[in-house]
Amino acid sequence: MALLEVNNLCISFGGLRAVDDFNLKIEKGELYGLIGPNGAGKTTVFNLLTGVYKPGEGIIRLDGEDITRKSTTQINHAGVARTFQNIRLFKGMSVLDNVKVGLNERFKYSFLEGILHVGKYRSVEKEMDEEALKLLKVFDLDKEKDTLASNLPYGKQRKLEIARAMATNPKLLLLDEPAAGMNPNETKELMDTIALVRREFDMTILLIEHDMKLVSGICEKLTVLNFGRVLCQGETKEVLTNPEVIKAYLGE
Repeated sequence: MALLEVNNLCISFGGLRAVDDFNLKIEKGELYGLIGPNGAGKTTVFNLLTGVYKPGEGIIRLDGEDITRKSTTQINHAGVARTFQNIRLFKGMSVLDNVKVGLNERFKYSFLEGILHVGKYRSVEKEMDEEALKLLKVFDLDKEKDTLASNLPYGKQRKLEIARAMATNPKLLLLDEPAAGMNPNETKELMDTIALVRREFDMTILLIEHDMKLVSGICEKLTVLNFGRVLCQGETKEVLTNPEVIKAYLGE
C-alpha cells in the first residue's frame, strides 16, 4: 500500500480550475519531486494535501486513511508535516524553542501547571529540551540552541524549519521550494540535509523545487504540473528528457 495516494483531485477558484484531475502515488521511503512552471498549481497541491484548501473533487489517503476533508491540525496529527517557500519561523524565539513548538502535541502538561510551573511542568519541559536538542544535533544546530531564530544565517533557518517539522514525528514531509534564495553552497548543504533526514528518520519526502540540479540529484521520481494538470510522471531521468517537459518547463 502506498503511503500517499491521491486520486482525481480538483479545485477551482472563481471558475478557474487551479488543479484538475491530479493523481499521485508515493511509496514509503521515496523521495519524490513535484515540478512545473510558476502558476502550475504546485503549492495549491500542497495546500490541498495539508488541509489549507478543501478539494471540490477527489480523495487523499495517507497510509490508507482518508484525510481529504480533515483540518490542518488533524492532518498533521495523522502524519503530514510541511515547510514553506517563505520561511515561517518564530523569529523572536530561540532555536531550541522553535523545535519545542513542534513537540507540543507529544509532551503535555495542564494550563495551570504551565502558568504556575508546578506538577509535571518541570519534568516535561526537561524532556522536551532533551528531545529538541537531539533533533538539533542531527541538523548540526545544537551549538546555536540559544540563538534567536532571526539571527541564524538563511541556510540554517531553512534547516531549523525542517527540524521543527520533524519534531511532529511525521510519516510524510512536504518541502515547498526549500532551496529558494540559496546560493550554490547552501543548496549543496541542503541536499545533504534532505538526504540525512531521509536516512536518519526513514522519511518519505515530497518536494516542490525549481532548482533542477537539486531535483535531478536527489529525486527518484517526478510529477510535472502545467496549468493545473499532470503533464508527465515517472522516473526522474525519463521525465527530464521528455520533449513535452522540456518545452513546458525549461522553455526550450
